[in-house]
Amino acid sequence: MNARFNKIWKTVWISFVTIFCIAILPISAFSGEKVYKIGIATIATHPALDAARQGFIDTLKKAGYVEGKNVIYDMTNAEGDMSLAASIAKKFVSQRKDMILAITTPIAQAMVGAAKYSDIPIIFNSVTDPVAAGIVNSWKRPGGKVTGASDWMDVEHQVKIMMRIAPNIKRVGVIYNAGEVNSRVQVAELKKVAKKLGIKKIVERNVSTTADVLITAKSMVSEVDAYWFPTDNIVVAALEAVVKIGEDYNKPVFGSDPNHPLRGVIAAAGVSMYDVGVESGKMAVRVLQGEKPGNIAVTKGVMSKLTVNLAAAERMGVTIPKSILREATEILYK
Repeated sequence: MNARFNKIWKTVWISFVTIFCIAILPISAFSGEKVYKIGIATIATHPALDAARQGFIDTLKKAGYVEGKNVIYDMTNAEGDMSLAASIAKKFVSQRKDMILAITTPIAQAMVGAAKYSDIPIIFNSVTDPVAAGIVNSWKRPGGKVTGASDWMDVEHQVKIMMRIAPNIKRVGVIYNAGEVNSRVQVAELKKVAKKLGIKKIVERNVSTTADVLITAKSMVSEVDAYWFPTDNIVVAALEAVVKIGEDYNKPVFGSDPNHPLRGVIAAAGVSMYDVGVESGKMAVRVLQGEKPGNIAVTKGVMSKLTVNLAAAERMGVTIPKSILREATEILYK
């Protein structure tokens, strides 16, 4: 009797476990739907790069690639450490990700180098000049397994905004990490347009860590009338240090990303980094659906945003003209 009862109980228990396991299996297990493993890496933590990542994820979701259903994201951050960036790249390649999203130039360079002999498609965003960085062969025909969305900024347009706000500027200080190709490209563009816009001197300083930024900005005070900086990952990570010097010495500080005024600079014109992320997401969808990345042209962002910070301007002794306020897409009051 006990043996019979135990047999029945065992059968019931096995049935229960089987039903439970079936219930918790994802639908994709029955439909045969592939679950894509996508590695996402960025060089540092700040709002612009977070927005670019979110734009990518949101776009894939709209196209039916939903995290936890048919996509698994492995998101990581090198926090400015290039040796760590190289390690992340090697890890993604060894794990045979189905796709890699590389956010920023140094991360894209690390991923392209690590994936040289693999067939993993790489989508990038927040890269200023992918050709100069050696990431793609050309803007129109990237070649290989790489494509993406550039955050290319129109430096001349940015400087024109700066000069309209503070027309007496003759000497501009620029701090950047010369190790970042994107920064070198933007500074070269600044030099090219400076003279025709009335700027007599560009004062350059190179930094290699965020700890250098405050000391460097202060050392330039007597040499400059204002500060401008590119979308440099080192300087942006320590942006408040430059803002502090601007406020302490009445030296206007201007950025190159519409998010920078949120952190205390007077004004910045540029592209929406979320939109840059969206564009890279659209490319990722095309690749997941069978297109070759190397045949998809790299896109450039549209200079659609101008953010101004009235309180920051007041703290630095500047009055923003009404014509600029009329053009602004966002006005901040603190």
